[in-house]
Amino acid sequence: MNQDQLKQMVGEAARDEVLKLPAGQILGVGTGSTANCFIDALAPHKDHFAGTVSSSNATTERLLKHGFQVLDLNDVTDLPAYVDGADEIDPAGHMIKGGGGALTREKIIASMARQFICICDSSKQVAVLGNFALPVEIIPLAKGIVSRELEKLGGKVTLRLAKNTHADLNQTPSEPFVTDNGGWILDVAGLKIADPIKMEAQINQIAGVITVGLFAKEKANLLLVSNASGLERLVL
Repeated sequence: MNQDQLKQMVGEAARDEVLKLPAGQILGVGTGSTANCFIDALAPHKDHFAGTVSSSNATTERLLKHGFQVLDLNDVTDLPAYVDGADEIDPAGHMIKGGGGALTREKIIASMARQFICICDSSKQVAVLGNFALPVEIIPLAKGIVSRELEKLGGKVTLRLAKNTHADLNQTPSEPFVTDNGGWILDVAGLKIADPIKMEAQINQIAGVITVGLFAKEKANLLLVSNASGLERLVL
């Protein structure tokens, strides 16, 4: 079973999970290739929900294409569930997220949701977070000072660059990746995050940080994980 099939399997499992919610509710939807599989699987059942809230411009575009109503988060007061993937997840449900650059909006929606349903394949399960470089969204002005503070934690800091367009595939990217919020992302490699809650709070206190891609305070409550043997449902 290849990676795409594993993503499709867990996307369909998440569809079945959220359809257990009473009709007429609002659903939070994440960003990335696994979340896209969930959106595609849920599309025939869009009328089950009063609307959705989206964690990125790309997700909004996909939801609208399928006919979902996408609401302004400021107009939403109750969010029973949020479905999203993870770049890494530990046994307690703490995650690293932000590989797609949507970490800040993802964390805002996760903070509102009564349940965070994480969907991924088994390659994302780790004993200790940190093999995946930790994304930190920053105000561009603060790149220097934030980088120096992050290096004190023992990681190697690099500025995420924008992907090449079709016109310049042979050129090395040189422009920073810009988030939907107008921020830049620093990726911190080489960390072993033994205490995710402590590190999340520590990094969020650095002046110039918008948010860090550690989801420890807003951790997953339910993990749907696919592997070659099938699907596991883990309450965390």
